[in-house]
Amino acid sequence: MPANSSRPAPSDSAAPFRIGLATSRSHQHGQESALAQLLNGSRQIIEQQLQPRLVVVGRTLDAMQQLGLLPGYPHIERFPYGRHGGLMKLVSRVVDADPARTLDAVIYLMDPVDPSSTFPEAVALKRQCVIHGKPFLSTLAGALEWLELEAVAAGAAPNPLLDPTFNLAQEGIALIAHDAMKERMLAIAERHFALLDQFAFRCATGTTGSLLNQLAQKIKGEEAGRNWVKPFLSGPLGGDAQIAELILDRQQCRRVLFLEDPHVARQHEADIQLLERAARTVTDYALCISDAECGERWLSLLQQRAALTKP
Repeated sequence: MPANSSRPAPSDSAAPFRIGLATSRSHQHGQESALAQLLNGSRQIIEQQLQPRLVVVGRTLDAMQQLGLLPGYPHIERFPYGRHGGLMKLVSRVVDADPARTLDAVIYLMDPVDPSSTFPEAVALKRQCVIHGKPFLSTLAGALEWLELEAVAAGAAPNPLLDPTFNLAQEGIALIAHDAMKERMLAIAERHFALLDQFAFRCATGTTGSLLNQLAQKIKGEEAGRNWVKPFLSGPLGGDAQIAELILDRQQCRRVLFLEDPHVARQHEADIQLLERAARTVTDYALCISDAECGERWLSLLQQRAALTKP
């Protein structure tokens, strides 16, 4: 992940996207690094199609220059190094109401073993993106998919190299929602049922899985919808860890829609972080969408892109 911006793709009359960009140090070294794969793989989208304004934290921009990534690209604003407040300033820009300053999305490619990913500014960056309905893309796969979907929405031709990941008949998805978000998950699933039904495999934790199967029975019939979603344990009892194993094994499930409630303390916070850490461990494979507003747009654009993919 990621396709989950709350505003439409830019046009000639609209301001371009403003994207915050940062990476952990381990993602900055060499042409096979996640940073290089992201910017080389999306170069045409960035330079020709979306032309976003990139707000880049200092060390990440240094790495871009050293690796020759996006040479001559004119729409870059440099922020300080992380130790001098670069990530903190990204948080401020996420919540800024000024359209000339606010960020529309954040790409922060995290290394799950880098302690900086647990610093307060990193946690706050994700939380404020969730609160304000803006994409927070912490894996290479999520960032590539989001850029691809927004480019296609803006009228670009699909990248055929990504076609296999949009053949939903060979793909899986996990659907997870905190208690306060379960009704919103059901509403989203009902609106996008035809798309979700195309996936080869659907799974969910505890109560969310039971509720989704009830919805499927209402739509598809009692027998056809009975096992529409594979329910795992509830999150506090280990369901997040069960889904994390599927992701780590690169089996069946690369996409996670996890509707988080950022306003309440969670007793099983460690389990939630475990699931996100699993996605970041296989950064080139998995993605996690963490709020309803972004999830709605992501699913809508996923439907558009999947329709262009021939199995």
